[in-house]
Amino acid sequence: MQGKPLILLVDDDAELSTMVAALFAREGWDVFPVLTGGDGERAVATQRPDAVLLDVMLPDANGYDLCRRWRAAHPSLGLIMFTARGDPLDRVLGLEIGADDYLAKPFEPRELVARVRALLRRQAPGRGDTALLRFDGLAIDLLKREVRAADRVVALTSVEFKLLAALAQAPGRALSRAGLCAAVQTGGYRPLDRTVDVQVARLRRKLQDASPGKAWVETVRGEGYVFVPH
Repeated sequence: MQGKPLILLVDDDAELSTMVAALFAREGWDVFPVLTGGDGERAVATQRPDAVLLDVMLPDANGYDLCRRWRAAHPSLGLIMFTARGDPLDRVLGLEIGADDYLAKPFEPRELVARVRALLRRQAPGRGDTALLRFDGLAIDLLKREVRAADRVVALTSVEFKLLAALAQAPGRALSRAGLCAAVQTGGYRPLDRTVDVQVARLRRKLQDASPGKAWVETVRGEGYVFVPH
């Protein structure tokens, strides 16, 4: 990420878009607002934004469908979804299909800025950060959000990737469910412990299918989960 971060805002509420653009301008960020999903599609391809704020309910498209498609095409793209629908199941769905964060309307402007700032910080690792984690038989690219086992790409959801990244960056150390919840979602929403258990179980199964005979993630009774390097 060089120069000013460029943020694509896809929302059919013109008044809200104007407010958010002014808010972000004060932070030194460039904003490219569009009102439809179709314009958003073109902007993602031509503008190459650093982050996208995407509304779920658009006049010509479903935000969830756009999120899923953009995440598959642009793995490193930062994606925050916001909507008037604040139901926890909607939030879980948004995170499941690839969103980095989820903010319900109406939102506090300072919270929006804080979440975007945190997302941009993750999009631009510092020199001391390790973007590629390598283990015997497993490679995790934190920038591309790509996991390879025996040189084969392992298809993970956004949540599963974040769980693996958090665990793999602390090999041999048990991470609590609360810590893993925080790794999955940086905002105020936190998945339930049992949701994390289900996600870890899915992650573990996918890794075992890709690396037969290797258990990369193990349960530590009373503590949480640990990544076991080989």
